[in-house]
Amino acid sequence: MAPVATEKTLVDDGRDQSRIQKYTDFWDSELKKEGEEHTNNRLLNYADVVNGYYDAATLVYEYAWSGSFHFSRFYKGEGFTASLARHEHYLAAQMNLRPGMRVLDVGCGVGGPAREIARFADVNIVGVNNNQYQVNRANKHAKRAKLDDRIQFVKGDFMKLSEQFGENSFDAVYAIEATVHAPSWEGVYGEIMKVLKPGGIFGVYEWCMTDRWNPEIPEHRELAKQIEIGNGIPEMRSIKKAREALVNVGFEILHEEDLAEREDDIPWYYPLEGDLLKAQTPWDVFMCWRTSSSGKFVTHYGLWMLEKMRLVPQGTFDVCETLKIAGDACVWGGKTKLFTPMYLVVSKKPE
Repeated sequence: MAPVATEKTLVDDGRDQSRIQKYTDFWDSELKKEGEEHTNNRLLNYADVVNGYYDAATLVYEYAWSGSFHFSRFYKGEGFTASLARHEHYLAAQMNLRPGMRVLDVGCGVGGPAREIARFADVNIVGVNNNQYQVNRANKHAKRAKLDDRIQFVKGDFMKLSEQFGENSFDAVYAIEATVHAPSWEGVYGEIMKVLKPGGIFGVYEWCMTDRWNPEIPEHRELAKQIEIGNGIPEMRSIKKAREALVNVGFEILHEEDLAEREDDIPWYYPLEGDLLKAQTPWDVFMCWRTSSSGKFVTHYGLWMLEKMRLVPQGTFDVCETLKIAGDACVWGGKTKLFTPMYLVVSKKPE
């Protein structure tokens, strides 16, 4: 079941063309035929799965979404970027972050949340990411925002945090829609436990299948597979497993809530529907257009042309085609409440 090997070709900006080209080989071409062997192979090679995806998809994320790669709740009339910032502020407030704290951002992306939380809570942040391309971009963005004296981004494996940073080295740790990429929640949560100081706080927005999801139902199982291939995730798991993993590694859960269960007038997944009538501000009309059928056509075939012109790494188009699957699956999961991208848990390392 191992993907077909391709010649390793590093692009100057840190992307690895070989990982991009073999990304889709980690899934069966017919998702309904996906078996346990496919999942096990992705879990074993999780770093290649995640890196292959983000080497290709990062620029599309920044163009079509923003520098903060996550979902959020919306109020009537609230702009898209304002909603993303409030989502980040809410996590920082729930964690009770205070000025001067040393905070770890696990799976930092290109650093959007770190920049926002550093300003909001006046903390010092280290962002860790196993994708060198995103680390490079995050550091450039931080320097441009004149925050590079308070934020640094480094390459690292979040399954080996204690080896890289040492135990008891952070006052707080957060992860925003990132630890779903881990091969096991016990593994990454256990590493977070180690690097936290006694009494330290861990806050997370986790991607989960909800308690309504039943893997024995073929349609439910296919939904999970579509979310996986469209988002570079080795395996989707349930809220129950996330909760159990936190408790199993020793965390004391202070607060937990699936924010997607709140009865919001504007659903969290509306930006993916491509419905211009749901846009909350004039600027958001353009953002919604980018996820409409015409917007997707322009984006994806624009990528096809860029790849043919060799302005982006070979394989980028194929990986980004899975973003269509991702968008549709997230909307489907959101409408049926089988999936949530915002299971919030705030936990404490015992004193």
